[in-house]
Amino acid sequence: MVGHILSEIDKKELSESDICDLYITPAIKDAGWNQLTQIRREVTLTPGPIIVRGDMSSRNKKKKKFADYVLYQEPGVPVAVVEAKDNTKTVSHGMQQALGYTEILDVPSAFSSNGDAFASHNDAAEDSEETETQFALEQFPHPDVLWERYKKHRGIADESEELIVQPYHTDSSGKEPRYYQVEAINRVMQAIAKKQQRILLVMATGTGKTYTTFQIIWRLWKAKRVKRTLFLVDRNILADQTLVNDFKPFGSVMTKIKNRKIDPSYEIYLGLYQAITGPDEEDKIFKNVSRDFFDLIIIDECHRGSAADDSAWREILEYFDGAIQLGMTATPKETKYVSNLTYFGDPVYSYSLKQGVADGFLAPFKVVRIDIDKDVEGWTPPPGMKDDLGLELEQREYNQKDMDRILVLNQRTRLVANRVMRLLLATDPFAKTIIFCDDIDHAERMRVAIVNASGDLAKKNPKYVMRITGDSKEGKAELDNFIDSESTFPVIATTSELMSTGVDARTCKLIVLDKNINSMTSFKQIIGRGTRIEEAFNKYYFTIMDFKNATKLFQDPEFDGDPVVIYEPGPDDDPEPPDPEDDGDDDDEGDDPVPKHLKRYVSKVSVNIVRELHRYYDTDGELITESYKDFTKKQVTSEFTSLDDFLNKWNKSTKKQVIIDLLYENGVIIENLQEIVGKDYDAFDLIRHIAYDQPPLTRKERADNVKKRNYFTKYGDQARSVLTALLDKYADEGLPTLENAKVLKLKPFSDIGTPIEIINNVFGGKDNYDEAIVELERALFSLEQSA
Repeated sequence: MVGHILSEIDKKELSESDICDLYITPAIKDAGWNQLTQIRREVTLTPGPIIVRGDMSSRNKKKKKFADYVLYQEPGVPVAVVEAKDNTKTVSHGMQQALGYTEILDVPSAFSSNGDAFASHNDAAEDSEETETQFALEQFPHPDVLWERYKKHRGIADESEELIVQPYHTDSSGKEPRYYQVEAINRVMQAIAKKQQRILLVMATGTGKTYTTFQIIWRLWKAKRVKRTLFLVDRNILADQTLVNDFKPFGSVMTKIKNRKIDPSYEIYLGLYQAITGPDEEDKIFKNVSRDFFDLIIIDECHRGSAADDSAWREILEYFDGAIQLGMTATPKETKYVSNLTYFGDPVYSYSLKQGVADGFLAPFKVVRIDIDKDVEGWTPPPGMKDDLGLELEQREYNQKDMDRILVLNQRTRLVANRVMRLLLATDPFAKTIIFCDDIDHAERMRVAIVNASGDLAKKNPKYVMRITGDSKEGKAELDNFIDSESTFPVIATTSELMSTGVDARTCKLIVLDKNINSMTSFKQIIGRGTRIEEAFNKYYFTIMDFKNATKLFQDPEFDGDPVVIYEPGPDDDPEPPDPEDDGDDDDEGDDPVPKHLKRYVSKVSVNIVRELHRYYDTDGELITESYKDFTKKQVTSEFTSLDDFLNKWNKSTKKQVIIDLLYENGVIIENLQEIVGKDYDAFDLIRHIAYDQPPLTRKERADNVKKRNYFTKYGDQARSVLTALLDKYADEGLPTLENAKVLKLKPFSDIGTPIEIINNVFGGKDNYDEAIVELERALFSLEQSA
């Protein structure tokens, strides 16, 4: 019966969704795939990048990656992608799109269908087999076939299957790993299945390393592959955040190591390096348990210890050398002397900041670089000039590297604070802000300067700005409030090192760099404080305000390149990298690079800004200078080749909202353009003006021109009243009002009748009403109007 009904259907008239429901899904199910656990429809792989220009942002939904079907061996283990097209397309029309998704998921099988048959692409095909073929709908492969193909593609042995398909943790919230987290987890599971003991994962800050870690531990623990796990961190807040957030499902089997004791009654241990080891032998409490006590050790931020023999994590790992050892880092440490890659080996998976921004999972940023005259031009004190304490200043040129480390120009600190507050007052005075300073003394002086620059804001709440450094109990006590998205205060945190890593400040919108940064590792960690997106709090991007040219590191190929071990031992050299030379760049919190009493403080030297440059981190990883206006012009002209092309498609479109939605998918938001040109202009004139340099008309001007031309004489009195009122609504509120019949529920239309009465009695039916709206829009946007 069903077959008979289908045979009567003209496939060419069906939508893509209909083709899926009537042909593709049944064919996959009939091949033996479980619709509840193995077939997923409309799977969003990436949400599309966020575009930032000026103070405006929009998500480019056209670059969203969205698979029609992903097929799974088990939940969390994707094995194939199916792309559907309507029947006006060929069978293989969607193959290139499907192959793009298989590349993201790293699966060997891609399929395309228009409802007539399947086109297949098999990356695991033998030399004697064709890579691409076509076959009938009823010949879709059984799950076992695609699973064997996947195992071959990934090099998975039969005896490893049970571990590889071990389920993820799921909860009532519906949270599940993103595609790159799934890939990272599966790569680790596969490495462990192959008996690999040292494993490295590289994931940019903000991409969910801790959640990924939790799922790895959960699967290994549930599979009984490991019993006891040690998760090593180097900051107390990291352990506390992990305990109550991502690791919470472990419940009573989890503990945080404290009081210098490892209690053997637990299975999941969170520990600080400092809590289980130290310089003296009695500090090394990890030696109080046997060498085989832990089955799995995970080192968070493993770049922060040196790979030298006396490194904290290295010493612990060597004691538990029989355990699986997983290093997690956002920034693989690669110098001539030290490499965590040398210890762990090449990463089994890497997900970079550049990729995260391009996918839309990480917040893009704009860079405001501000050059101060004494920094870039240098400053030499006049002969005999003394500092604020009456000590004569050394006769030499001071430059940017000296500022706040050796020489303190108090007016420079005030200038920075004033410029920071100017930005906040112009955008959002309560936007969470971290100001990175050279040392604790500098962080305290900056706190004072912000208090003075912020006026009533700091007077009304003394916690508007706080110094959060390792030596300040009061500041550290406010750290949880600063990172709490629901807590307003503190708004601004001044710091030097404490907040550079592991602080999950999701709503941080401004990062200020008044710190000399030469280490790529430190730079990446600091930038990572702002990369999280928090849509509920309108956090889609962040701003980096750079006063010491630290953002020059964006131009370094190392910034977002693939990690490479640089250390190359000679034939007689030790194969392990030697200890690094201390470059003074990664000082511990609380250690000022230059003791305060050796600094020179000068209050009477004026400073000025000599240049301010605004740039944006584009989705291809480049810093560009472009306004939202320039961005809009580029996006519009890529969609409409000329003004005539735009006008032709605009006039042919029955619903103009279709054009507006198309532009929105490209990241062009009409409200943003109204902020630039004016709120009285509608989409049509904004696009003509910005993209094609045409003079715009306001909505009121267009409405008045229609009224002057006696356009309504062809209609009866009541119809004229409705159309005149619609014109007035358009002038006040814009185009969407015209195209939404719900407007007829409002005054003055409700005085005439209900929407159904107006459409049927006044215009003679819905078709006539719709035609009247189309003609009204034609009159509004006619070429005579636009000339």
